[in-house]
Amino acid sequence: MKIAYLGPAGTFSEKAALEAGDQQSTYLPMASMPAVITAVETRAVDLGILPIENSLEGAVSITLDVLIHETRLRICREIVIPIRHMLVAKPDVQLDTVEVLYTHQQPLAQSRRFIERCLPNVPTVAALSTAAALVEALADERRAAALTTLHAAERAQANILAYDVQDNNNNRTRFVVLAPEDAAPTGDDKTSLMFTAKINRAGALYEALAIFAQAGINLSKIESRPAKAELGDYVFLVDIDGHRHEPAVAEALQKLAQIAGTVKIFGSYPKFRT
Repeated sequence: MKIAYLGPAGTFSEKAALEAGDQQSTYLPMASMPAVITAVETRAVDLGILPIENSLEGAVSITLDVLIHETRLRICREIVIPIRHMLVAKPDVQLDTVEVLYTHQQPLAQSRRFIERCLPNVPTVAALSTAAALVEALADERRAAALTTLHAAERAQANILAYDVQDNNNNRTRFVVLAPEDAAPTGDDKTSLMFTAKINRAGALYEALAIFAQAGINLSKIESRPAKAELGDYVFLVDIDGHRHEPAVAEALQKLAQIAGTVKIFGSYPKFRT
């Protein structure tokens, strides 16, 4: 099985890809999220892995926009990865001798407390990813360090100066696995979809959501995004409990289609369990 993910190797995306595969799988790092989609659509790979939501920063806009506007691929699985940041350097570098810090903007923001307390006067250099930060730090002739993943540090056999420097230990990123078809029912599933209101009027959203409430179907998430048409037009994104082939869910989705402007099902798949 071939699996594409947002590269480079050593990132949280690669870790999610490894969770999705097995010992026989091969992994293909891609340069962008749309490239991951295209690799699956053209059957260059079997599965694609994309981040869709972070517990601190919310939705990943690029992934949502691709699912809404650009592809018919289905979500067949979700994977939740704990976000842990490590301070890593060459073997001869110690915490009190770090001269420059390489980091992607996200771990920099998520490790602000550690940096302000332990590296208060150290200049930072922006990197394109956590993996790239480590590569650039190890290549620097100065006493350089990087904020990176445990996975990347272990791959490079680098010196870990500090573990778990992130401000919030509950930080998680949810990844979705994309394939031509979604998963078969397991009895413990969820369904992700989008819909638009047929007419922008008072009560339109209430009527749509009431369909699920009346069927006893729990909504685990709802958010809106611009429809990329007229200003004020929005797409509503919903995660519901249950598989789209379950009778109650199928009936609710049919009722939604009758009153909504558009409905697009992203897929039904097993709920992630730690």
